[in-house]
Amino acid sequence: LQGLLDMMVAEEESLKDRLLKSIALCRKELDTLCRELQLDPFEAEEGCTILQMEKNLRTRVEVMLKQKRDRRQELKTLQEQDRDLCDILCTTPFCIDSNAVPSLEDLDRYRRHLASLTTEKEQRREEFVSSKRQIILLMEELDHTPDTSFERDVVCEDEEAFCLSTDNIAALQNLLQQLEARRSLNEVVCTELRSRIIALWERLQVPLEERESSA
Repeated sequence: LQGLLDMMVAEEESLKDRLLKSIALCRKELDTLCRELQLDPFEAEEGCTILQMEKNLRTRVEVMLKQKRDRRQELKTLQEQDRDLCDILCTTPFCIDSNAVPSLEDLDRYRRHLASLTTEKEQRREEFVSSKRQIILLMEELDHTPDTSFERDVVCEDEEAFCLSTDNIAALQNLLQQLEARRSLNEVVCTELRSRIIALWERLQVPLEERESSA
């Protein structure tokens, strides 16, 4: 009986040692996780047994490890979206440390930044589509064939592939204004030529029927 009791005591002492070591490791890991996640230091509940404390600490470590994984995964997803938007808009990626675990505030700022970029992309896309439509109509009216790489990109390239940088949008508006100016100049020239023709008809006393057939 004494031997059995000694064995039970030894097992209890061994279990206690294992639990205390586990508690120490969990506390150390929790301290690290709290710093990485930018959270206040974890305070263990007082008045509970060693067994319950070890379980609570292990559970908390698992919860915080999941938070760490979730934040890293969201950061990765946001950075992928950021790269796509930067490629389209030719802008600089959002400044954030990829190696650190982002705080909730960092992720929120990143989400708002991407929402703003997405809105900007849609506005530029609408401006591009509208300007492209007008440019094509003006080129057809002026019998103008795209003769620069930029003009060919505007008219021929897939709309989704066109870089919506501020420089490209400015160049797009400049091209549109140039074509509109050419059309206006052509209209002025045509009006002047019509006036000269009418004056000649008057001087030559060309009959109205002949004028209408020549119009």
